[in-house]
Amino acid sequence: MNRNLHRALACAPALLILTACHRNMQEQPKFLPDQQNYDFPNEQVDRKPVEHTIPRGPFNDGSVFYTGKTGDVLATAFPVPVTLDLVRQGQEAYNINCSVCHGRDGYGEGIVVQRGFPQPPSFHSERLRSAPIGHYFQVITLGYGVMYPFGSRITPADRWAIISYIRALQLSQNATTDRIEPTDKTQLEKVK
Repeated sequence: MNRNLHRALACAPALLILTACHRNMQEQPKFLPDQQNYDFPNEQVDRKPVEHTIPRGPFNDGSVFYTGKTGDVLATAFPVPVTLDLVRQGQEAYNINCSVCHGRDGYGEGIVVQRGFPQPPSFHSERLRSAPIGHYFQVITLGYGVMYPFGSRITPADRWAIISYIRALQLSQNATTDRIEPTDKTQLEKVK
């Protein structure tokens, strides 16, 4: 009897190991895209992404909105209407994501630069003022030099909003009087 008990105890670990090798993980139930699922109100497996999230994956229809290019040429016009709300949205996104390096004024003197990080170029340099807006989209998306790529962190819509704000910053520092409407010019002259 004692001998049979020893055999049973010796076989116990082997039995435990064999039961642990069950293939439940490989054979678990799952839904494939476009399958029906009665657990959700619209009975679809595919769910609408949560607002303000950035989808992981290759969604890109090749349009200027997602690439910053028209064919192989960098975009020179915004693919969305530039409104005051877009510029304000861009200011908020810029202050969160960009100002730590580029500074709130765009001169490249943000807080991390003041602490020793390499200084990015000023948005007010002639080279960047004349750069097509697609250049900014590409740099935000893919990074440039020591700048980290933000394509997975900033949505394309927010990238365009940031670019609209950068253009507003550039205009605010480099505006000339010939761009002012005649009625506004007379009001400015009265203030002098």
